[in-house]
Amino acid sequence: MKLLILSSLCMLFSVSVCFSQDTITKRSGEDMRVKVLEVNQSDIKYKKYDNLEGPTFSLLKSEIVMIRYSNGTRDMFIDEPKNVELKPYDKYSREDLYHLGQSDASKHYKGYKGAGGGTLITGLVSPLLGLIPAITCSTTTPKDSNLNYPSAELMNKPDYFNGYTKKAKSIKSGKVWKNWGIAFGVNLVAVLVLTASGQ
Repeated sequence: MKLLILSSLCMLFSVSVCFSQDTITKRSGEDMRVKVLEVNQSDIKYKKYDNLEGPTFSLLKSEIVMIRYSNGTRDMFIDEPKNVELKPYDKYSREDLYHLGQSDASKHYKGYKGAGGGTLITGLVSPLLGLIPAITCSTTTPKDSNLNYPSAELMNKPDYFNGYTKKAKSIKSGKVWKNWGIAFGVNLVAVLVLTASGQ
C-alpha cells in the first residue's frame, strides 16, 4: 500500500515538473525547453532545462517569436511597424508569412476548447479512458472550421497556412495534455484520500 502511494506521488510530481519549465519559440518554429534567467533590451539569457547547473546561453530577441513561462504568462516578440502602412502580403517573404501564421495562431486560435474539455471530462471519469481522446486529439490537425484565422486571403498562402496550422496543432496538443494531467491529478488525490480514510 505504501508502495502504491509512493509511486502515485512520484507520478504526480513528474506530471507537475513537465509543466514547470519555460518554452522559447524561435522564429524557425523550434520550441526550446529552458529556464529563462533574464530578458534584456536586445537578448534573452537562459539555461537549458535539462542542465540547470550548466552554462548560461543567450539568444537575440530578433530570433524569438515568444516565451511561454511556467506560470502560464507569455512574452511576444513580434516586430510590428508603427505608423507605417503594411506592405501587400505578396511582398512578404516565405519566412515572414510562416512566422505571421504562427503569431496569428497564438492570438486567434481557440478551437482547442472542445478537445480539451472532452479530454478533461473523460479523464475525470477514468484517466486511462481519458488517454483515448488525449492521444486522438493531440495527434490530429485542428479542423478548418475551428481555426478562427483572421484572413482567408492569408490562409490561401501555403507558408502562412503551414505556420498557422502547425502552431494551432501545438496549442491544441498542449491544452489537451494539460487537461489530461489535471484529470489524472484529481483522480490520484481522490484515490489517496479514499485510501487514507479507509485505514
